[in-house]
Amino acid sequence: MTLVKTNLNRRSFLKVSALAGGGMMLSFSWLAGCKPSSEEALSLPKEWFDLNSYIKIGDNGLVTLMSPNPEFGSNVKTSMPMILADELDVDWKNVIVKQADFFPERYDRQFTGGSQGIRQGWTPLRTAGATARQMLVNAAAQQWKVSAEEITTEAGMLHHKGSGQQASYGEIASLAATLPVPEEINLKKFDAFHIIGTSRKNVEGQNIVTGKPLFAMDRFQEGMLVAMIAHPPAFGLKVKSVDVAAAKAMPGIRDVFTFQTLSDDYERNGFDTTTFTELVAIVGNTTWEVMNAKKALTVAWEEAADKNVVVKGWNGAESILIPGGIESTEGHKTRMEEMARKTAEVLRKDGDPDAAFKKADKVIERTYTAPYLAHNCMEPRNCFAHVTADKAEIYGPIQAPEFIMQALSARLGLPKEKIQINLARMGGGFGQRAYGHHMVEAAVISQKMNAPIKMIYTREDDMTYGIYRPTYTATYRAALDKDNNLIAFHVKGGGIPEHPVSANRFPAGAVDNYLAEGWKLNSNITIGAFRAPRSNFIGGAEQSFMDEVAELAGKDPIEFRLELLRRAKNNPVGKDNDYDPDRYAGVLQLVREKSQWNEAPSNVHRGVSAYFCHNTYVAEVLDLVIKDNLPVVEKVYAAVDCGIVINPDAARNMGEGGIVDGIGNALFGEMTFVDGVPQKSNFDKYRLIRQKEAPKAIEIHFVQNDLEPTGLGEPLFPPVFAAVANALYKATGKRFYDQPFVNDLQTSEMRM
Repeated sequence: MTLVKTNLNRRSFLKVSALAGGGMMLSFSWLAGCKPSSEEALSLPKEWFDLNSYIKIGDNGLVTLMSPNPEFGSNVKTSMPMILADELDVDWKNVIVKQADFFPERYDRQFTGGSQGIRQGWTPLRTAGATARQMLVNAAAQQWKVSAEEITTEAGMLHHKGSGQQASYGEIASLAATLPVPEEINLKKFDAFHIIGTSRKNVEGQNIVTGKPLFAMDRFQEGMLVAMIAHPPAFGLKVKSVDVAAAKAMPGIRDVFTFQTLSDDYERNGFDTTTFTELVAIVGNTTWEVMNAKKALTVAWEEAADKNVVVKGWNGAESILIPGGIESTEGHKTRMEEMARKTAEVLRKDGDPDAAFKKADKVIERTYTAPYLAHNCMEPRNCFAHVTADKAEIYGPIQAPEFIMQALSARLGLPKEKIQINLARMGGGFGQRAYGHHMVEAAVISQKMNAPIKMIYTREDDMTYGIYRPTYTATYRAALDKDNNLIAFHVKGGGIPEHPVSANRFPAGAVDNYLAEGWKLNSNITIGAFRAPRSNFIGGAEQSFMDEVAELAGKDPIEFRLELLRRAKNNPVGKDNDYDPDRYAGVLQLVREKSQWNEAPSNVHRGVSAYFCHNTYVAEVLDLVIKDNLPVVEKVYAAVDCGIVINPDAARNMGEGGIVDGIGNALFGEMTFVDGVPQKSNFDKYRLIRQKEAPKAIEIHFVQNDLEPTGLGEPLFPPVFAAVANALYKATGKRFYDQPFVNDLQTSEMRM
């Protein structure tokens, strides 16, 4: 067993109190949980205490866990309470969850993102469950007058074999609530888990398929009005004047007005990314009436000037220039090519790369590019807000409520404790919902109208408003000696408005002479986190290049990578390498075995890729065939090392989604601009992968170990870009350097 302290931090991690109707309640810092179907749950106790951030055990043994973390499809509401239930030793059918609202004074982290939920919840969840179980054991020992060491637990029951006594958790809970919280408790050994590592169905599944109200779009309140916004049609523009007369005169319209979301001197945080700070609001009785009135608006726009904003990020406050003027994709390409030729910031340098390249027997250089990408959540941005003179209630889809609270407080003129953010289930996130400007907009409109407001974006609003995946480029060079050993490696990456290079990742540490550089350009086109930020480009570029270097060296692409990883293990270069060579090699070896790498049918074209990000190692092999002159993905094999897998079915589902999403974005994903105008505003032009284009089969194999779990929402996404490119090369004889690959495929059918 693992001995842990129950007092994990200054917030007093666990607290206990008695329930009026019997039972005990354990409050703890932050967790996310689950809710079984009503058929599985016990009847509720006569009295529950409806508090936030707690576990409570009713007098009938039912366990409720509040879920602070927002849910957007990653299934934390099933997997995280499995951890708790295992340590608590309860029957899974007796666990229920409710979504907690945003309460920063009680939770340390109400943020879903970065593939960190399971990783950061692992120890707190286990500690909470094990502590509650120990308190129940201590209470039973006191009541039965026996030693606590002689009492065992199983499925919500306490047993003393010597005397034959037994009791349910519910029968002992009230007494347990009067006992002190143990200072130390033992966590289970990994081989004692009985819920962790088993597949459990999504606890919200029935509600989803039966259409139960789960989303902010479902919200209705008496007296509620509907609002929409109009934003500039091009980046670099701002409102000059608005003629509201025609729109205001239309049926059902209550008001039309301009408003400011953030003041010019407001000090932003890293998630206060707001594309357009001056907007036009249209408010009316119904969605249809507001949509029609929006079409009747007459707005004159003008170019915005350069503007400096202060952003307080992870590394402190800095002034960032938002340039004025109109930008276009073609102009971006020219500027990026110019920057790529200039001196860049050195991020890491090992050995003497210049000398190594000069004496090399072979040198290869390749450049890769990727466009902006729109998130395209199936649920467009929306938010319910009801702001009165002394308080505000906000209800909407948000990944990181703590990061928008500052902007809400500053803009509404209300202290944070007077603002309540209630968390709705999200219809997708992918990083976009970490940015909460839609909440500020809804709140300002509600404050102006003195009424509850449901604000809704159209699909066109959502796709053209910004918060895109940045556009990137990277140039790679590699040098081989006469024996085809890799002696030098150079990556120089840049983008608008950030570079994608992670300087300490593979193959750093495996090459004597290594250089990583980065550069960036400012833009008025706003960007934000997108599934596996930066890795979603650089992982694909790096792994495409590694295949080409392996070919130049005359080596099998998997063996070439393994050779470098053996060097990184046995004689590493540098001290800051951020990966474990053994675990990295492990997923490559596993995918080689499971795919039978060297035994592919003659008509199958194979690509391989491997990448480490978000604390997880992934290797993928993609099988592609050509049918009717079209590439068809037959099968994808993935090997994943994410430590202990909590819920295998949910883990596979998430991995499959990441693979399909990656194939779609590699082939089709692209947002372009002409004179600042996004050229795609709905799914008729923004090409997504279609069902017939998804892989016919996906096999995901998890490395079996007892390491603490890491994330899965993002890590399977980056490597599939290169697996597609490498397989396409085998099929067509042509290398693919520029995303989306469809632009270089001579297949009109795929472009449709």
